Amino acid sequence: MSSDIEPVLLSTDTDGVRTLTLNRPARKNAINPRLWEELADALRAAARDTELRALVITGAGGAFCSGADISTPEDIHPRHKLRRLTEVALALHELTVPTVAKVTGVAVGAGWNLALGCDFVVATPESRFCQIFADRGLSVDLGGSWLLPRLVGLQQAKRLVLLADTIAAEEARDLGLVTWVKAADEIDAFVAELAGRLAAGPPVALAQSKALLNDGANVTLREALANEARAQPGNFATEDSMEAYAAFAAKRAAKFTGRWAVPRSE
Repeated sequence: MSSDIEPVLLSTDTDGVRTLTLNRPARKNAINPRLWEELADALRAAARDTELRALVITGAGGAFCSGADISTPEDIHPRHKLRRLTEVALALHELTVPTVAKVTGVAVGAGWNLALGCDFVVATPESRFCQIFADRGLSVDLGGSWLLPRLVGLQQAKRLVLLADTIAAEEARDLGLVTWVKAADEIDAFVAELAGRLAAGPPVALAQSKALLNDGANVTLREALANEARAQPGNFATEDSMEAYAAFAAKRAAKFTGRWAVPRSE
């Protein structure tokens, strides 16, 4: 099968968890124009899917993503190229379900920022990370200028971007850029269990908490408290809050659905 017709993005669903796999292993999953478009489409489709409860992004062939594929020149204005990246970054950030990046091998440039755009990052000890842009004569993109300072502070963000240092998974974890480091033979099971736990959670409450946390760095405490006060009544209006109390009383695991519990007016 030629590379022109091989799928560049694989999608599989299991028990409310969707896994998107970047599928260009010969290029360490570098993202070409077609993959940018398919990734944006897949993230927008995920946002519309009311049955989806969690999303995992990973790469095929032992690498996560080596960044944007700059090997094939395009006869279009760079602004149009960057629009693809903007669509992916925003679609991922605005996705209401929890997201997990499963990183094996390299996560470089836009590939690393794709992982950082997820709510959790799980890596192996062999994983390597680099904001490679400076070595390519480019400035940081795919949201790295927004994500990195919020995660590691301004000085460390400048170090990673301006020097294009390659760091190991353990250092990335110490900096707060990786959530867990798991052995290569354990990462699949760990991510499956993690995604399953997220999928079993109360979907409305998790979506609201995710949005509150994402917005929290940009508002005052007064504004954050007001946002929380507006969000919480929406949780009481679902069956999940009643189910949580019932499960606690019965000493059993709660079964969350996110269903609306307020009676419809006649």
